[in-house]
Amino acid sequence: MVGHGNHRLKLSIFHHRSSSDPKPQRPKDCPQEYLCPISKSLMADPVVVSSGQTFERLSVEVCQDLGFSPRLEEDDSRSDFSSVITNRNIRSTILKWCDNNGIEHPQPPSYTSIELVVRQLMQKEEQENRFEVSDSALIRGVADKPTGVAVHATTEVGLRLNRFQLNSPEQTEEVIRESTLLPFKTQPSSYATNSPSSSHGGIDRDSNHRGYSDSYAPNLEEESRLILKFRSNDEFEQREGVISLRKLTKSNESIRASLCTKEFLAALLPLILSRSTNVQINAVASVVNLSLEKANKLKIVRAGFVPPLIDVLDGGNTESQEHAAGALFSLSLDDENKMAIGILGALPVLMNTLRSDSERTRNDSALCLYHLTLNPSNRVKLVKLGAVPILLSLTRIEGCTSRIVLILCNIAVSVDGRSAMLDANAVSCLVGLLKEKEMDSESTRENCVVALYALSQGGFRFRGLAKEAGAVEVLREVEERGSERAREKAKRILQMMRTGGSGSVEIEGVVQHGLDMGGVSWTGRVGTGLNRYSTNTTKF
Repeated sequence: MVGHGNHRLKLSIFHHRSSSDPKPQRPKDCPQEYLCPISKSLMADPVVVSSGQTFERLSVEVCQDLGFSPRLEEDDSRSDFSSVITNRNIRSTILKWCDNNGIEHPQPPSYTSIELVVRQLMQKEEQENRFEVSDSALIRGVADKPTGVAVHATTEVGLRLNRFQLNSPEQTEEVIRESTLLPFKTQPSSYATNSPSSSHGGIDRDSNHRGYSDSYAPNLEEESRLILKFRSNDEFEQREGVISLRKLTKSNESIRASLCTKEFLAALLPLILSRSTNVQINAVASVVNLSLEKANKLKIVRAGFVPPLIDVLDGGNTESQEHAAGALFSLSLDDENKMAIGILGALPVLMNTLRSDSERTRNDSALCLYHLTLNPSNRVKLVKLGAVPILLSLTRIEGCTSRIVLILCNIAVSVDGRSAMLDANAVSCLVGLLKEKEMDSESTRENCVVALYALSQGGFRFRGLAKEAGAVEVLREVEERGSERAREKAKRILQMMRTGGSGSVEIEGVVQHGLDMGGVSWTGRVGTGLNRYSTNTTKF
């Protein structure tokens, strides 16, 4: 993927430049993710497109002008240029790399040179399509039309508790190699019932203020009035506008859907970074409310809200950070957003806020990381950030264990993740958690066993570490007294340790959205904790 490791475009062509065109910058030993896959040069103005890849902005514009989208090498799918978001994170990384290596900052390419490259790509593809229609292409064409039935969770409306509540999940058989839909509904956990920020400006917090009821839907005049307030230079007008929006979107789904237009989002966006604390808090809380509508999640990300939300999470006041964490968590539930949020730099900030003084911020940051690590590229990024030792240390903090173990389960299903966890003594940490009699929930115990099972695919290395940590005795106890799911996993681990084989079990995770707030399918199912959580996070 362009700018993201595994996906690369089929762009192995040679193109000519005129003498007037700027020479493309292709420094030796330059990381591939810094190069535009079309121009093959350092990106001066990198942007993320809807399908998650990063391109030079001018390359995207030329492709749009010519009505062309390149194919991805990995799955032969097309890049989606329907929306473009500036990738400030990769741009700053490129400039820093240039400074560290004494290389001149990249300059934008000329339109003519990019147009020539794109036209050659189009001509090459036309020739290939003329003579080749493979069996695999026909199979992919059928596979692109899944027949699965999506199950949508209803949006919860009531006031939310500031904690997770365990529900009795529908029992499903855990069978490795079998895709299993995990039904759960989850929303951001932060909710300030008596937040002073939402009552400033002389506006009553009553949901029926000014006649707003659950059946009320704003007309164009009302939408225009709010936009004018957002764009006003008067702080009081801005504050009144975002408080009205927060109130309107608190519990009315139709309002959330109707207001999420490009013009409306563009007017709201600058207020996320407002210097007025009150304006910022209510603006970010309104984004959380808007994001609760499934159809809005992708629109909000494409409108450019992720970078300012990350900035607020990184440096805003406590209440703003709570809402920013909730917004990112809610947006991460959409599978199409996961990669973009990771690319735009959310991962290191979310790792920092796992240690926030605010329980709400910690909870939503952890669950956001859980959903982001369902994406393989984000798992790789976290490992490279050195997150594994930090996550393992956080399992010892009261109230954090259950959610951190869920993240570790995701990381453990990848080869790099398993290696990093074995290096960081994760086996000893997880066995230690199982030895503790006071575990916060049975599901957390199950997930510890599931994580150990994923690590056991490391073979002989795992055997040595497990024996050293005293895993045999603990797993035998789980096999006798644990839940059905935990017993099965413990039995398999013990069998592997006796035979010494790593097995040929496929455990790589895959993501499927079948619910309003994100359904998860695993070929090797990672735990059961999340589907037991009904995170009571509501509208603000």
